[in-house]
Amino acid sequence: MANDQQRPLPVSSSQPPPFPEEQRQLFREVLELFNRHCVPYAVSGAFALQKHTGIWRDTKDLDLFLPADDVPSALRGLHDAGFQTEVCDPVWLAKAHRGEYFVDLITGMSNAVITVDRSWISHASLSEVFGVPTRVLAPEELIASKLFVTRRERFDGADIVHVIHGTRGNLDWSRILALAGKHWGVVLWAIVLFQYVYPAQAGYIPRAVWDDLLARFRLEVEHPDPNAQFRGSLIDENMFAIDAGEWGLDNLVKQFRLMREKMIPIARKDSAA
Repeated sequence: MANDQQRPLPVSSSQPPPFPEEQRQLFREVLELFNRHCVPYAVSGAFALQKHTGIWRDTKDLDLFLPADDVPSALRGLHDAGFQTEVCDPVWLAKAHRGEYFVDLITGMSNAVITVDRSWISHASLSEVFGVPTRVLAPEELIASKLFVTRRERFDGADIVHVIHGTRGNLDWSRILALAGKHWGVVLWAIVLFQYVYPAQAGYIPRAVWDDLLARFRLEVEHPDPNAQFRGSLIDENMFAIDAGEWGLDNLVKQFRLMREKMIPIARKDSAA
């Protein structure tokens, strides 16, 4: 905890960080490797945020989104190229690293609510990263990937707000709502935050989106379902631990993760070793 408190927090800037040449070469090598082996992926993280908002963020990680079924072959390719690889969480994350730089292979959200499929790759935007032709996560999927990053130690609400602002709301809102599914309430939460932050740009959110989500919200408030499950653990498993652990309420994150873990064809042990 002390190290986390001492680590400087990221500051938004339009200026690119001074990426060391070693880092540039490593990231280029990974992207060229995946392109050569036809691994379906889309770049996310700092590079997707910059493309859609103009904001640069210093990073030592290359975040790549891909379907879970494609993770084993991706790890084998990285292992053969001299990377150390591991499956950190079979629900959503594998990693490869060489030296101090990491490649994150991300197949969904840690709470298992939103998962990556081939449509995420086909919707991705053509781009370049360090001179390598690639695909960068589309703004709709970028927003979806951040909807549940709502923990005490990390909150991606500012990133979502900046993506809406950076695109002037020219988004496929039906796609965002489809990705969120029955968790549309977190989309409403995000656009309320946007309106609060940028009140003069409230028009970036189409009126039809406001009308739809506010109507759904009003219906749930006026007619609450007495059998509706507690959803706090999907927001922050630790901060809402008391609800499930001591008060006997639903532990949805545990249920979702158990269902998702059975679907991922990668073992907990390094599949490339």
